[in-house]
Formats: sequence, structure tokens, C-alpha cells
Amino acid sequence: MRHFGLEAAFAGALALSLATVAYAALPNVAKPAITPTVAEAPVEDSAPPAPPPAFDCGNPVPGEKINSPFGLRRLPWEDHGRLHEGVDIAGPTGTRVVAVSDGIVKRAGESPSYGRYVEVEHGVGLTSFYAHLGKIERGMKRGAYVEAGKTVGRMGSSGTSTGPHVHFEIRQDGKPLNPLVFLNREFATKEDLPIKLGAHVSPRVRLATVSEIPESKKALMEAKAGKGKTSRKGKRVRETLTFAANS
Repeated sequence: MRHFGLEAAFAGALALSLATVAYAALPNVAKPAITPTVAEAPVEDSAPPAPPPAFDCGNPVPGEKINSPFGLRRLPWEDHGRLHEGVDIAGPTGTRVVAVSDGIVKRAGESPSYGRYVEVEHGVGLTSFYAHLGKIERGMKRGAYVEAGKTVGRMGSSGTSTGPHVHFEIRQDGKPLNPLVFLNREFATKEDLPIKLGAHVSPRVRLATVSEIPESKKALMEAKAGKGKTSRKGKRVRETLTFAANS
């Protein structure tokens, strides 16, 4: 038994020696280079998103035209011209009047001259004002947030009005500016706002024509008409008053 064990151990050692010699005799084979796989990072746009505009002004009555502009104006019952501090946009009674930009309702109510009105503050020193409304929309109360395009009221003829329309103003710190330089325009920064241009008032006085005489002004109109005019022949002539358009 001892001889059998020694023979087995010797045979194992011999086999291992022969295998070592055979491996050493093999030619050197270069192993293929393995390049580690690196996941490519997604390409991101390094440019930051553009900030929202400082003031994006729409139109209080989209699709309707302005029929009485900003500037000096004299109405039929007035003796002298005065500043028309906004623009008038005529339309059918009940037409939607919308906020021109996002903002907070500063005030809403009714006055003898402006009738039913809503004023919205826009956060860049500007406010928008909507007057002579037939109806103020529910929820238009001081402190309420309103989005651009949201209805603030319905067109009417409240207050000292000459027919269904909305009187629309843009103001900076209470000073009236010409809305025409703001409507349907976007301003990237506060510095881009056309304040100087909007504050300009032409010296020309426009004689306004109207479609209706407010009840509060009829006595003045009758008094003016009663004075009449004197013709070259000395005959007294009564004034003929023609009212062609809302104002």
C-alpha cells in the first residue's frame, strides 16, 4: 500500500511538471485591449429660459376699434377742451371687457362720471382702468388676482356716457398715459416701457361728436342751443347739433 501511494504522488508531480513546461513553450499571444464603456452624458441646453416680460399688454375689447383717442378733446356741451385721459372703444351692450394683463384689482365701484369701473394694478408702476361698464364681473373686488384675458365687466353706458362703450386708461403712478403706445405690445423690462412717448399730449383740440347726450348734460346743451348764433343778416339762428358716433 505504501508503494502504491508513493507511485501516485510521483505521477502527479510529473504531470504537473510536464504541463508547466508545455505552457512555457507556447508563443506569447497579446490579449485584446478592452476599452471601458463610458455612458455619454445627455447634452443639455446651457442657455437659461427667457424671463417673462415685464408687461404684456393685450386689448380690453379684442376685435373692436378705438373711436375716440387719447388727447385734448371738447365735447358738445363743453366751452373748452380738456384732456381725454384714455381711449373709448364702442360696441354692443354686454360685450366682454377683459383685463389687458395679469394683475391685482386695485378698486372697483361706481362714480357719477365714470359709472361702473374696475382698476387693475400690474406691478410695474402701471394700472389699467375700465369705465362706463354696464356690469362689473363677479369677483372683481379689491385684492382679487386677475389674469390677462379674464372678463372684468360688460360693456354698457353708465355714468356720464354718450353710448355703449368702454373708457380705457393706462396710468403710471396716477398719471394718464396714451394707451395706444401699449396696446397689443410686449415689453421685456420696465426700462422698455414707452413712458415718455405715452405722456406726450398733442396741443390740438379735437371736437368730438357723440351719439347720445347724457341726461346730466341735456340742460347744458339746451342752454347752448338757446343762445343760437347771429347770421350776417342779423337773424338769430339756432345751432344744429349732429351726433354721429359714440365718444
